[in-house]
Amino acid sequence: QVQLVESGGGLVQAGGSLRLSCAASARTFSRYAMGWFRQAPGKERDFVATISWSSSTTYYADSVRGRFTISRDNAKNTVYLQVNSLKPEETAVYYCAARSRSGLTSTYVYEYDSWGQGTQVTVSS
Repeated sequence: QVQLVESGGGLVQAGGSLRLSCAASARTFSRYAMGWFRQAPGKERDFVATISWSSSTTYYADSVRGRFTISRDNAKNTVYLQVNSLKPEETAVYYCAARSRSGLTSTYVYEYDSWGQGTQVTVSS
């Protein structure tokens, strides 16, 4: 499994922005598709964004498309999520995840085999 460490979360006012980062331990990181998910208290973990191994394909949840941007730097073994125009209802723990068996994007939690510990994003109104 890949070890993933997220950072960049915090408290932000509605309309604000953050840049989340996820550092991966694996030397083969460049082969993996990566994803970002989020989970609010008492709710299921929801898909946010995904990126293919080469960055050629990205896909977003409808609720974040146009405001969030996923990217990766394979030389740094890092994936990013730029989150803009945040809303209070987007307060959640944000998780990054790796598909170590595939370089193709996916929106499904069960298709990711490695997860980080999460980073808290709190949006105040």
